[in-house]
Amino acid sequence: MTYKIAGLEPSAFAHLSNLSEAELAEHGAVRMTADKKPGFPCRLTLDDAEIGETLLLVNHCSHEGKNPYRASHAIFVSEGVTEAAKYEGEIPPALDRRILSLRAFDGDGMMVDAALAQPGEADSIIRRLFADAQVDHIDAHNAIRGCFAARVDRG
Repeated sequence: MTYKIAGLEPSAFAHLSNLSEAELAEHGAVRMTADKKPGFPCRLTLDDAEIGETLLLVNHCSHEGKNPYRASHAIFVSEGVTEAAKYEGEIPPALDRRILSLRAFDGDGMMVDAALAQPGEADSIIRRLFADAQVDHIDAHNAIRGCFAARVDRG
């Protein structure tokens, strides 16, 4: 069983680049500068930003739908990224170094299983969750801060 993990589409956030701090505030966003690595995981590149790189902290709805699992939280997106990262059958760097909450959903967006993955364990747990035919996709969240990390789709 293979799987795919892709960063969020940069075009969804492009309108925020180069805005002033006041203009960002109107969108509920904040510009920040990475002052440590790891520490600022970009949801476009699926890696931690380099020290000195600017990112936008924005609210993102990671689980759409009219059900109890609809979810949104703050995420980091790097400014200037034009292409989403794509991984097939492997865990992106920002996810591999963190404790993850892996939440398995069916086609209706209802949670059918979940697991906690320590750093380096996500691959085997994702494969185990996808062994259940009713699992449509998995949402990975950073367990410590609770924010959305990436969506995992069947490959």
